[in-house]
Amino acid sequence: MAPPRLYLDWNATAPLHPAAREAIMRAIDIFGNPNSVHGEGRAARAAIEGARRKVAALADTDAANVVFTSGATEAANLVLTPEFSMGRTPLRLGRLYYSAIEHLAVREGGRFPQDRTTEIPVTDAGIVDLNALAALLDAHDKSAGLPVVAIMLVNNETGIVQPVEEAAKIVHAHGGLLIVDAVQAAGRLPIEIERIGADFMIISSHKIGGPKGAGALIARGEALMPKALIRGGGQEKGHRSGTQNSLALIGFGAAAEAALENLGERNAAIAALRDRLEAGMRAAAPDVIIHGLGGPRVANTIFFTLPCLKAETGQIAFDLEGVALSAGSACSSGKVGESHVLAAMGRDAKLGALRISLGFSTTDGDIDRAIAAFGKIACRRRSAGEAA
Repeated sequence: MAPPRLYLDWNATAPLHPAAREAIMRAIDIFGNPNSVHGEGRAARAAIEGARRKVAALADTDAANVVFTSGATEAANLVLTPEFSMGRTPLRLGRLYYSAIEHLAVREGGRFPQDRTTEIPVTDAGIVDLNALAALLDAHDKSAGLPVVAIMLVNNETGIVQPVEEAAKIVHAHGGLLIVDAVQAAGRLPIEIERIGADFMIISSHKIGGPKGAGALIARGEALMPKALIRGGGQEKGHRSGTQNSLALIGFGAAAEAALENLGERNAAIAALRDRLEAGMRAAAPDVIIHGLGGPRVANTIFFTLPCLKAETGQIAFDLEGVALSAGSACSSGKVGESHVLAAMGRDAKLGALRISLGFSTTDGDIDRAIAAFGKIACRRRSAGEAA
């Protein structure tokens, strides 16, 4: 009998957290429309507002600053727009600047025309170049509107933590807005929005153990908000129309609450598992390249290249060994291509790289199995090279 499959692709999606599962099952009969005034509607509304408070706690902010969406991609498209208002006063934004390693949902520019977007380079360590950011903003034409800057807190491929707090000071000194993709940071780092200096923050339910189909745009305050992307009945205070997905949001709230519990202790344990896995990988294949090694990384992510092994081939090989991992981002319609993150870092992107990501239920036994699978694949790669 084959052993159960080993899931090491938590950055793509996390398994449903037991707390989220329990919350959803308890709420399965809360069927009322949360925008109705009768008892059933009020019950649904109360459950959603409870979830909103729990999600807001992730960013250490008020529940009133949380706008629920269908996911992080929708949240990005909502906030990446040149049309904002400060209360009832329109605010004109001229150009979007985004780091070269941003997720595709940000790199597409949202509602900014492509000719009003500019890429910010990163260093060869995969960290946004703050000097380049400052130079770009120095040259920004303010007569066309204020600048908007998008920098992710944690890169989804390398796991490298970006200097967002320092970037915020630069952006605000130039009168701009800072939008932070915190999808891979939530549940792995403290993401207090005020401390970080973000004007807006994007998070996703299914990355932290909640159900798919839910996300949030978190603002630093209630006054400044983007023009609505989805208009209609005026739900979410008019920021996102459409009847809320009660069950998904309730699960999202439960996952957010669980993500804050024992955050430091849990991530220290995951970091120890990651370090042991990396040591085993280097022992099996001394030429393995671990991107971002030695830099500021979240505890759970390993992004690596095995020379002479294409990422697509490696992903299939691991899958055949019963191990699920990714070749970079999982949001490219299942395609395995050159990593724009590696290219931005000045690395050879032709072979690509594989991403291992761990989570709250990863065990020592899982690491043993991962090291064994890696060793087999590395050995076959050497044999193929020698035969050639």
